[in-house]
Amino acid sequence: MTVLGIETSCDETAASICHDGRILSNIISSQVVHSSFGGVVPEIASREHELMLNSIVNDAISEANLSLGDLDAIAVTQGPGLAGALLTGASFAKGLSIGLNISLIPINHLEAHIFANFLADPNLNYPFICLLISGGHTQLWLVKNMGIYVLLGETRDDAAGEAFDKGSRILGLGYPGGPQIEKISKNGDPTKIIFPRSLMGSDNLEFSFSGLKTSLLYFMDNFQESKECRLADVAASYQQAIVDCLSEKLARAIMKTGITNCVIAGGVAANSCLRAELNKRIRNAQILYPDLEYCTDNAAMVSFLGEIKLKSGYKSNLIFNVSPNLKLT
Repeated sequence: MTVLGIETSCDETAASICHDGRILSNIISSQVVHSSFGGVVPEIASREHELMLNSIVNDAISEANLSLGDLDAIAVTQGPGLAGALLTGASFAKGLSIGLNISLIPINHLEAHIFANFLADPNLNYPFICLLISGGHTQLWLVKNMGIYVLLGETRDDAAGEAFDKGSRILGLGYPGGPQIEKISKNGDPTKIIFPRSLMGSDNLEFSFSGLKTSLLYFMDNFQESKECRLADVAASYQQAIVDCLSEKLARAIMKTGITNCVIAGGVAANSCLRAELNKRIRNAQILYPDLEYCTDNAAMVSFLGEIKLKSGYKSNLIFNVSPNLKLT
């Protein structure tokens, strides 16, 4: 089967072709226009998707050496995400589905992130624990099987990716914040400043990053760069606080459940400091990371999951609404 995937949940316009479990193309257009605002502007994101979507889809089909007539189905992100951005992608997909008279499959963005790990390892076995970390979500999931998910813990306020973005803004760095902080942190000392790690009680599997962000804000009010403390040291210490919280909670989830298969999903999974810390701290489990191109928002995970659902007997659904706050369960 051949499935076109469309992803427009935030500020990436993406399209991909999956054929029999293989990704034939994965085209992503990131909206750099938001960098001047220090974050995503929803209305601008919607307009950029509308402007780019047709050409991105055509590029994905062309790169796969296919034509529209070769498609068996279309998979599109239903949510969660920005309402206008989701609506742009869903409307395009519905129109194309009707025009080609092929199936349409709405996809949960969070579920697609989890299943991106099957692209890294098709032999990944259930059950496994997933640390899902992105700009909008920080969650620990017990994945028993496809469609059977148990939430072990999540953030009470900011997501890890959001903490990176807001921290980058406070530090005067660019957007998106994660890559900017990671870049400058390579020349910094992560032990220079001890920022707070919230909700670190022994049995706690939840996260909180708002206090960390506030602590950074107050610290920078009186900060003056010197040989004793450089901006790179501040960034590295801030990043280390986020990484420590994430790695500690995953280690606890492994201990509590006894499950030693783990996957990391979402944009923050691309962070090299996090990967290094997890590999150092967690020795009693196997940790699987998706390829870097499948960490951030992309359509490959959408087309891949769409094909899985189609093969499992999922029926086409044209009558669905986008859901900005769509849950996994």
